[in-house]
Amino acid sequence: MRLRAFVGALIVLAAVPLSLRSGFAQDCKKIRAGERVYNNYCLTCHGENLVSSGQTFDLRRLRAEDRSRFEISVNNGKGQMPPWKGALTSEEIDQLWHYVRANSHESKPTCRE
Repeated sequence: MRLRAFVGALIVLAAVPLSLRSGFAQDCKKIRAGERVYNNYCLTCHGENLVSSGQTFDLRRLRAEDRSRFEISVNNGKGQMPPWKGALTSEEIDQLWHYVRANSHESKPTCRE
């Protein structure tokens, strides 16, 4: 009986890394897609690789709990930033958020080419 329970536990534990890797791969896809969105729409003002020249907000300072604030600013604009509502889909904004968060000051690099 103990052997059967042990084998069952090993099977469950072996499946966990597979599910984590699958989620990680999906996040990497979103991050890469977000980088393309960023390069097409945001790079000019917010800088290459999210490094601001100091003239605009440093997106790397956004924390996980700032997602709503980020989406409102992207959709409605803020200060000199124009609104992107209608120009960017909600999927593109989600991808952009994943890219920003992957490169934030609190995050460690996650996706490698």
